[in-house]
Amino acid sequence: MTNHSSRREWFRQVALGSFAASIAAHWSPTLLPAAQNSTSVPSELSRSNLHPRMQQEYYVTQLREFDRRRTASLDALTTPEQAQAYVASVREKILQSFGPLPEKTPLNPQITGIVERDLYTIEKVIFESRPGYRVTGNLYLPKHRTQPAPGVIGTCGHSLNGKAAEAYQSFAQGLARLGYVVLIYDPVGQGERFQYLTPELKSSVGAGVMEHLLAGNQQYLVGEFLGTWRAWDGIRALDYLLTRPEVDPARIGVTGNSGGGTLTTWLCGLEQRFTMAAPSCFVTSFRNNLENELPADTEQCPPRVLELGLDHEDFLAALAPKPVIILTQEKDYFDVRGSEQAFARLKKLYRLLGHEDSIALFTGPQGHGYSIENRTAMYQWFGNHSQMPVPPAEPPLAIEKDETLWCTPQGQVGPLGSKPIYSFTAERSRQLKSSRPQYSPKSLIQEVENYLHLPPREGVPAYRILRSVANRGYPRKSASIYALETELGIQAFTYRLSEESRPSRPPRDAQPAILYVPHQSSDEELRNSPFVKDLIAQDKSSAQFYSVDLRGVGESRPNTCGTSPFAPYGADYFYAAHALMLGRPIVAQRIFDLLRVLDWLEAHGHTQIQVAASGWGTIPTVFASLLHPAVKEVRLRNALTSYSDLAESEQYDWPLSSFLPGILKQFDLPDLYQALGSRLVQSEPWNPHQETSTG
Repeated sequence: MTNHSSRREWFRQVALGSFAASIAAHWSPTLLPAAQNSTSVPSELSRSNLHPRMQQEYYVTQLREFDRRRTASLDALTTPEQAQAYVASVREKILQSFGPLPEKTPLNPQITGIVERDLYTIEKVIFESRPGYRVTGNLYLPKHRTQPAPGVIGTCGHSLNGKAAEAYQSFAQGLARLGYVVLIYDPVGQGERFQYLTPELKSSVGAGVMEHLLAGNQQYLVGEFLGTWRAWDGIRALDYLLTRPEVDPARIGVTGNSGGGTLTTWLCGLEQRFTMAAPSCFVTSFRNNLENELPADTEQCPPRVLELGLDHEDFLAALAPKPVIILTQEKDYFDVRGSEQAFARLKKLYRLLGHEDSIALFTGPQGHGYSIENRTAMYQWFGNHSQMPVPPAEPPLAIEKDETLWCTPQGQVGPLGSKPIYSFTAERSRQLKSSRPQYSPKSLIQEVENYLHLPPREGVPAYRILRSVANRGYPRKSASIYALETELGIQAFTYRLSEESRPSRPPRDAQPAILYVPHQSSDEELRNSPFVKDLIAQDKSSAQFYSVDLRGVGESRPNTCGTSPFAPYGADYFYAAHALMLGRPIVAQRIFDLLRVLDWLEAHGHTQIQVAASGWGTIPTVFASLLHPAVKEVRLRNALTSYSDLAESEQYDWPLSSFLPGILKQFDLPDLYQALGSRLVQSEPWNPHQETSTG
C-alpha cells in the first residue's frame, strides 16, 4: 500500500491564498492531515530514530564553512578594480547556475481588454515567454503623459490569485498613480496560470507552492531549473514592456514581495537592462534559512549555487552599482539578521565602486508581506533614482475584483491552449531518450563515475559499536548496531542480525553476506517486511544478514521543519534541496554511504555480498552495486521503472531525495539494470505513483 493518495490530499489542503498561509500550514502540524502509510512515524519506532538531527547539523556545518569562505573573500576586496572583478565573477557564476538561457522566440502578444480608470488604464496582456507557454499580465498605463515614463516589472509572491492579490495590485496601482508604466504578470501555478487544472479550472494539486514543487522537482531530471523558467517569464515581460513607446528604456525598475522578492533578486542577477530594483521579504542568507529550518520552493533553491559560492546578496551585486533597496520586515520569517548582513556586504562593495548611496535597507514593522510601509519606501527609492515624484505616502488606491483583471475569458490560460509546464518536461525527456548513446557495461561504469563525482574512498570507515537490541520482532533474535562514519558528521547505521547478542565488533570471516537497504527504516522493515523475511528464508548459504540506514533514513530520519519529513514541504525535501545547491545530490551522498558500508563489509571478510533493497532504497543500491566489485547479486523490490517515466508523468509520488539532476542527459535506470545483467533480480517494479507497474 502506497502513500500517493494521502500526498495528493495534502497538496489540496495547502492550496491556500498566500505564501504566509502556506508556510503556516507547513510549519503547524495541527493544520496537516494525519499522515498515512509510509509517511507515518509510529510511536514504537521512537527508539530507532535516535539521530534525527544528523543531517541538519551536517548541513549547518557545511553552510557555516561556506559563510566563512565567502566572508574572507569579501573582506579581501580593497580596490575598485577588485570590486568590479567580483561583480563580473558573480554574473558569470549566476549563469552557470541558471543557464543556459533559452533562445528568445516571438512573444505573440495580445491585448484582450482595457480597464479605464481616473488616472490610468489597465491593459490585459497575454504573451508567450516560450512557444505555446502563455503568460498573463496587467499593463498599468498612466494617463496625461507628455513623454516616455519609467517602466517597472512587477513580480508576484505566492498568492492564489497572482497579480490580482491586494498587495500586488496595490504597488502596481500606486506606481501607476505616480506616473510609472507597470507590467505585473502572473507566476506559473498562480492567478490565471494553473498548470494542473481540474474540470472546474482549479488546481488539482494546490496553487503556488505545490504546483512549483511538483513541476520544479521533476524538471531537475532533464537538467532544467524552475527558477530559470520563472526568471525567463520576467525577462520576456521586460522584452514586451520595452516594445511600448510609452516606456523610457533608460529608467526600468523591478520589484516584488516574497516569491516575487525571490524573482526580483534572481532578475537582478540575470538581466542588466534593469536600472533599479526593490526586492521585498526575501533577501537574507541561505545559512539563515537552513539554521531556522525554513523550507523554500524549488525555484528558490538554485542548483549548485552554494557550490559556486553565491548567496542572496550576490544576485543584487550583479546589478551593481545600479540602485537597489532591500525591503524587509521586522516580524518576518525571512531572518532580518541575514538581510542586515547582506546589506553590510553590499554597502562595502558599492563604496568601492563609488556609489555608496545606491544601496539601502528598509525594515518595516510588520510581518511577512508587501505592507504599506515597504511599498512607500519603494516609491521613494524609485522616485529618487528615476527623476520622478517622491511621495510622502502611498496614493489612494481602489482595489479591483479578480475578474476585472482577468486576461482570459474564464480566468485560466489552459482553455486557450497554453501548454502546461510538465508537457515541456515530458517532451524534453523524450528528446533526450532518443539521443542518448548506448553503453557497454564497462563504459557505463565510467560514465556513472564521471557523472556522480564521488569523493575518494580511503581505508575502512571508523565505526562505533552501539547497544545491541533484542525482542524487536526481527527475523533473528538480536541485532548488533554499528554507526559507520562515512564522512565527517555522517553515520550509516548498520544492523547485524544474529541469534545471540554480540556487543562487540562483527566477526571476521569469509562467509557471504546479505545487505538490505530499506525503503525508509531498517527497524520497521526488519519487523514488518515480507520481502526481508523471504530474503532470510530463501538463503541457503547461511549468509550473515545486515541492514543499513543511509543518511536521512530510519535512525537519522529528520524531525526538522515542523511537519512530517515526507510531506511535500518536509525535511526530506528540505535537505534534498540543499544537497542540490551544494552540488552533491542526496542520491549521490547515499550511494557514497553505501559504498563505504560495502568497503566495511569487505574488510570483515565478506567478499561475496548480495545487496537487496526496497522502494526508495533501490536507487542508491543499483548505482553502488554497479560500482562495487564485492557485490555478486542484487535483488530489488519496488524499484522505479525509469527516470524517464517520472519525467513524462503529469503527477508522481517519488520524492526529490530520489532524483538526480540532469541524469536523463546521460543515462537512465534501465541502462543500469541492463548493465547488472544476470546479477539482478527484480520484483514488483514501481511506476511514478509508487504503484506496481503492469507495463
